[in-house]
Amino acid sequence: MSFENILDEIAALVPDLRGRLRANESLAPITWFRVGGPAQLFFSPMDEEDLAYFLVNIPSELPVTVIGLGSNLIIRDGGVKGVVIRLGRGFGDMSVPEDQHLRVGTIVPDIRLAMRAADEGIAGLEFYRGIPGSVGGALRMNAGAHGGETKDFLVEARAVDRNGTLHVLKNKDMGYSYRHCSVPDDYIFTSVLYAGEHGEPDALRALMKGVVDYREEKQPVKARTGGSTFKNPDGHSAWKLVDEAGCRGLRVNGVHVSQKHCNFLINDEEATAADIELLGETVRQRVFENSGIKLHWEIRRLGMTLDGDEVIPTLS
Repeated sequence: MSFENILDEIAALVPDLRGRLRANESLAPITWFRVGGPAQLFFSPMDEEDLAYFLVNIPSELPVTVIGLGSNLIIRDGGVKGVVIRLGRGFGDMSVPEDQHLRVGTIVPDIRLAMRAADEGIAGLEFYRGIPGSVGGALRMNAGAHGGETKDFLVEARAVDRNGTLHVLKNKDMGYSYRHCSVPDDYIFTSVLYAGEHGEPDALRALMKGVVDYREEKQPVKARTGGSTFKNPDGHSAWKLVDEAGCRGLRVNGVHVSQKHCNFLINDEEATAADIELLGETVRQRVFENSGIKLHWEIRRLGMTLDGDEVIPTLS
């Protein structure tokens, strides 16, 4: 599917733009599921200033969507209207401004964050070694694993809003809860400052090896997947509810529920985004019928179906 080409119209509004702006850009290659349609416009800003300049000068009615490494994401087959922003290299720096503190750009992969923290002897951030995706996504969803969560170590985060205004948010401003923050959706995180504790690099690397070994044993880490599909309901494990509902191995066309860890969906036969979403909704329905518990998606879903629908009928 292709969109009306508005590239020239938007480019004329931002003549001093330094980042890359392209039209009808395929998004499937940058998602872990490898599915989905194009972005009407795709923008990769050079730095925070370039991002703010773009946002303040484009029409207010133009939809803006931000994506990171595409790990916890389904792009629907019809693509995404408006502009999709993916931050560029200027958001990938890491530095140690003071002892046991680490400042990180939001395109940095969580794995690299954990490794740099270990090298610097900063303890507490090793749980990120087991989280796919980038720091920006971790901030937005309060990512956590193995007993640690983003909220436990964040000092402050920088963000640019839809009007191009810069905000510096303290930990208390993030409104964190389980896999959620209350920062407005139009805030684009650009960097974050973490504070950990003193640790020995070799000991921290050993802890991270344990995280890696656990993931490789328990999760389908080498498959085309989007990570954990559903949030854990209070007092329950999502994978157990899926398993008890008889959904382990359940298939829709080219996608199936992982046999290894049934909170993961695997694209193994060139599935479409519609196939993946249908399988997820089928699992949710069967879990509800079996247990009375409604699972909620942890994977983010964006865009339109091939029919142009943006709202997919789901189990409410």
